[in-house]
Amino acid sequence: MDGITTFKSDYLPYDVTRPSRPQAEYRPKSGKIDLGTVYRRDYSPHKVGPVTLARPQERKHTSEAKLDTIPTYRDDYRLRKGERTESCKVERAYEPPSERFGNPSTFQDDYIPRQPNPSQSCKPSETKLAEGPFDGNTIHRTAYVVHEMEPLFVRPREEYKPSDQPFEDLTTHQRDFKGMPGELAKSCKPESRKIGSDDPFKGTTEFQDRYQPYLVTAPEFHKPTEYVPPTDEMDLKSSNRLDYIKHKVAPRAPIRPATGRKNTGTFQGKTTTKEDYQPWRVCPQGLIKKEPEIQKPTGKFSSLTTFRSHYIQHQANPPQSFKPVHAVTTGVPFKDETLYRIEYTPKKQEVCPGHNPEHLGYVYVNTDSQGHKFYRQVSPERSGSDSSPVPEDAPAAS
Repeated sequence: MDGITTFKSDYLPYDVTRPSRPQAEYRPKSGKIDLGTVYRRDYSPHKVGPVTLARPQERKHTSEAKLDTIPTYRDDYRLRKGERTESCKVERAYEPPSERFGNPSTFQDDYIPRQPNPSQSCKPSETKLAEGPFDGNTIHRTAYVVHEMEPLFVRPREEYKPSDQPFEDLTTHQRDFKGMPGELAKSCKPESRKIGSDDPFKGTTEFQDRYQPYLVTAPEFHKPTEYVPPTDEMDLKSSNRLDYIKHKVAPRAPIRPATGRKNTGTFQGKTTTKEDYQPWRVCPQGLIKKEPEIQKPTGKFSSLTTFRSHYIQHQANPPQSFKPVHAVTTGVPFKDETLYRIEYTPKKQEVCPGHNPEHLGYVYVNTDSQGHKFYRQVSPERSGSDSSPVPEDAPAAS
């Protein structure tokens, strides 16, 4: 198959040169940079003391006197003795009935006893075993004709033959791709440096200066009253236990029909499958797996990469801080006026005439090939006796 397309055959490359502005060569200026600022020049350092708190110290009114009062619940409570309520049940002595219970159940009324009829056995009464050997010939065995089966056709397996020609691994992309030489883009990301110092902190904090310890008293816990178990024994007798009278009742005889007759002879468990079955020996088929052409590596994997082997660790130097040591605010108000605020002149935003041309005083002229509509502004002046407005040459695109 020819891989040439219509686009490849008809395509003509063009040499397009884009105009680029030459970058001026950087030339460092001579002399030293003056790092002095107005803040450094006008700054007057002075000592700063801890700020005094305007909040008064908290006072707790505590007394060590013991509270000796009786609550209302304990003063008004009256303990009453609980009396046992008398039983309203009429005590009657149990007298067993002298007559027989004459209410038969529905099962006893509808039940009709029937004599069981055993099923008739088809087995001969007298079975005599034959003296000679058992004749196991069946109609299938005597009438079966053995046919010779032809051997199954087995297709011979073709042996794998590797190709002598080299493998064509050249793709269309590799063949038609033309790499354009170019420089790698430079990263604008600044180098990550450690900001800070490993030296211990020397000085005091605002929390340490303003902190005032307060005396705190331990809370008082209420001690519960100790449980005292009762000394009298608990009366576990109930009205059911005291008034219950146990009666001797004979179990009721079940109304069940008599069981059927059971055979006492030995069970003959010989079947045709047990006598004629022949177990076949089955061998499992082996796996048809091709041996790998590329052998697996046996040595230990070395996890050392190019980055680890060529990496050199450098110690980062923290940048020098230009912040003054003692920063104190001055009483003079800060001048926040800038040249941009002083010289800035706000401009009126022009409205596009394409949104509402009739009310803004524009007349539609034409539309270009790219779909842009052009409008022309109409002046309010009038020329002589003619009352029609005179259009100006001020096009506006929507």
